[in-house]
Amino acid sequence: MQVAKRLDEHWYGRSPLSLALAPLGWLYCLVAVLRRKAYRLGLRPVCRLSVPVIVVGNITVGGTGKTPLVAWLVRFLKQAGYTPGIISRGYRGNATVWPQAVDAGSDPALVGDEAVLLAQHSECPVMVGPDRAAAARALLERYPCDVIISDDGLQHYRLGRDIEIAVIDGARRLGNGRCLPAGPLREPRGRLRSVDFIVVNGGDAEGGQYAMRLVEQDARNLADAGTVQPVAAFSEVHAVAGIGNPARFFSRLRALGLQITEHPFPDHHAYQPQDLDFGDARPLLMTEKDAVKCHRFAQAHYWYVPVEARLDERFGERLLNLLKRRAHG
Repeated sequence: MQVAKRLDEHWYGRSPLSLALAPLGWLYCLVAVLRRKAYRLGLRPVCRLSVPVIVVGNITVGGTGKTPLVAWLVRFLKQAGYTPGIISRGYRGNATVWPQAVDAGSDPALVGDEAVLLAQHSECPVMVGPDRAAAARALLERYPCDVIISDDGLQHYRLGRDIEIAVIDGARRLGNGRCLPAGPLREPRGRLRSVDFIVVNGGDAEGGQYAMRLVEQDARNLADAGTVQPVAAFSEVHAVAGIGNPARFFSRLRALGLQITEHPFPDHHAYQPQDLDFGDARPLLMTEKDAVKCHRFAQAHYWYVPVEARLDERFGERLLNLLKRRAHG
């Protein structure tokens, strides 16, 4: 975690090291641009599917709130009469055979924590694999989906897409604006001009962007799923977060009036019981993504805090219009 923290200090602040690494960042940007152009010009093959594909991703390293947005999209599309399916990379999953179908009871060590979380929330087919095109084909062969949502697939150009949604962290934005390793960008900031939607998580939406808020739900007990409690009812707690930006979770708990002891972990951390042994029985609050990996050794004082995405109504209206036009285009 200390390495990630040091990188954040360089990427999201003024740093001589970032300036020194700028030439490497320019090279990274150039490679990213050329790679995308190769797919656009047909120099590399693109897999086109028989159903529309919506890609949700970002151009920065780390979490921006993509997973709650994907869950929102599934609910929204179902209400509009669609039958969606989800594909994802299965990041940190150690399965030996891909693609893998995922359900609410799948082992996150095999298929990745975010995939299991999406399966639990969405109640729709989920297929994961490093090759998203192969995962999408496997999904369509097995399930009668009429639209596919690709979680975190903005840079996976081998899979053709009809709609692109880029998610930005409203607090950290694009950091110092430099590409890896000098900054947090996976692609140049100009890439955002070509996406269909820019969603800003937890910040002000500028012209043409759409604001998204993550609203905390009642905390749920890991050892007894039927036990819930308002987050604001807690007082002094241990706060655990193994996500791309743990500070976001910690600041939200403080905003709700809690006194917290922070325990940040690396994104997608594979928790062991000793990781959560803090020497007392104070309530321990974690994110829902962390919880899917901690159920097997849950204790009575372990709780997780689900969140639900809320978006501007105009986003949904424009999404449906664009989906209909491109599906029949």
